[in-house]
Amino acid sequence: MKPYGGTHPKGSSKRTFNYRLSRARRIVENVFGIISSVFRVLRKPMLLQPDNAELVVMAIVLLHNYLKRHSRNVFITPGLVDQEEEGILNEGSWRRNNDDMTSLLPIRNIPRRSPAHLNAIRDELADYFTKEGKVSWQDRCS
Repeated sequence: MKPYGGTHPKGSSKRTFNYRLSRARRIVENVFGIISSVFRVLRKPMLLQPDNAELVVMAIVLLHNYLKRHSRNVFITPGLVDQEEEGILNEGSWRRNNDDMTSLLPIRNIPRRSPAHLNAIRDELADYFTKEGKVSWQDRCS
């Protein structure tokens, strides 16, 4: 997904969408950074058939979840993942320990316009997030 360009007023659907998209991206980057630092097979392209590569990734995800659940503060140590405090992003230590991380090299940015149907999906999600943001967690759980 591509964020909306420009600056948007507080509380607008576009600003809410951009914020939630950046939070989701940060979570995915943290997880991938952690598992690729432990499971080094993810640091380089896998020379496997797609079905076999899918099995390897699923096994890694299962092992990651098991280790996270059963070895707290050993597998994921304090300071390993990104933390946001008072609007300031403190990068996790996994970002500094990526010596041979060819899988996390920046992708070349190619400017192009998104097709109209993709923009419509983004607009729909932005409206959904704005409406959902007005419902408290307590209301959702009751």
